[in-house]
Amino acid sequence: MKIYTKTGDRGETGLIGGKRVGKDSQRIRAYGAVDELNSSVGLAIAFLKEKERSFSDLVDVLVKVQNDLFVVGSDLADPDFQKSGNKTTRIHKKMSEDLEIVIDRFEGELDPITFFILPGGAIESSLLHQSRGIARRAETSVVSLSRANDINQEILVYLNRLSDLLFVSARLVNKRLGVSDVAWHSK
Repeated sequence: MKIYTKTGDRGETGLIGGKRVGKDSQRIRAYGAVDELNSSVGLAIAFLKEKERSFSDLVDVLVKVQNDLFVVGSDLADPDFQKSGNKTTRIHKKMSEDLEIVIDRFEGELDPITFFILPGGAIESSLLHQSRGIARRAETSVVSLSRANDINQEILVYLNRLSDLLFVSARLVNKRLGVSDVAWHSK
């Protein structure tokens, strides 16, 4: 099977269920931002795996996040959210609760925050901060979509919690590598 179908050559794409929409629609922008986030998390994982110091616990969490983000994307790609008998896998409350458990565990390794933190420190931490920024953009895209379309509201909760996890993970990486978080200084 060829990767190209030519069905999108005129600026439209298909959603789950067969409906065609413009590639510039808010729904496509929303799950496109989620796809970009997933790629960004993948880049962070690749760098974390290269470190001599083990980040296997964090890598395992981030791989799970990538799989969850694939579910977010498919959830957003199916406009028939409320249709009974729908077989699209959906984001559910437990997924966000699982992130909270990890956030709490990782925060247990960290010193309390006493200053505003700029994205930075180790490269791996910076990549996680970048992913956090993309998560925020994905979240705002989904919020915009939700203003005019019925969507699974658990997606918003999950993306909000994920940005928190990415922030804590970025701090955790710096801590484990012995690199200070970068403090913001007003001038």
